Amino acid sequence: MPDEVEVRADGPLRIITLNRPDALNAMNDVLHTALARLWPRLGEDREVRAAVLTGRGRAFSAGGDFAYLDELRRDADLRAATIAHGRDIVLGMARCRVPVVAAVNGPAVGLGASLVALCDIVYLAETAYLADPHVQVGLVAADGGPLTWPLHTSLLLAKEYALTGARIPASRAAELGLANHVVADPLAEALACAKRIAGLPRQAVESTKRLLNLHLERAVLATLDFATTAEDQSFRTDDFARTIAGLTAKD
Repeated sequence: MPDEVEVRADGPLRIITLNRPDALNAMNDVLHTALARLWPRLGEDREVRAAVLTGRGRAFSAGGDFAYLDELRRDADLRAATIAHGRDIVLGMARCRVPVVAAVNGPAVGLGASLVALCDIVYLAETAYLADPHVQVGLVAADGGPLTWPLHTSLLLAKEYALTGARIPASRAAELGLANHVVADPLAEALACAKRIAGLPRQAVESTKRLLNLHLERAVLATLDFATTAEDQSFRTDDFARTIAGLTAKD
């Protein structure tokens, strides 16, 4: 893995840390590509029994780096590769045999919120929040909340937060079913949970996760082709061009 994704071994656990703290762990091409490749590699490591996913610094992930989004608008080849990698991230997490516990240490925005939604158990810091602002910047969320949130909460609530991009505070996220627990120290709690899972019978754990995630995978596969096509189209709209020009000018 590149420096942007740190993977540390702790016995049968793997602690995965998004590692662009100065950029609030926002996605650039290196980080996004690394996440696409991470999940199959994690599953192939037979020593791994559980994993924890967290972010370094003040944020879990601030979503897409504005400069990267502008580059995607201008570069069709990079955009195609990135959209394919987004698909790989979603399906890779849905199909990964290893239980993944999220330790959400701060804001989880855009793809950050998607990563949280694709984890198996979620611990949120009291100051954390979720948000999917794709629509606000003129994009379709091909790898975002609309793919998975309707399985966690009601369709009406998924529509509200996907269409408005409104922040979901930690306590509200737990009420809605988008997180399991709101805690003072999410990393410590997530590690304790992952260690408990790692100590349970492997076949029972992995097959039970697979059984549950078949519901998730079925929903994702029903929507993913439309979502990726629509996202590609949205990158080429005037609305997105105007919005991203304004954001990069402020950045």
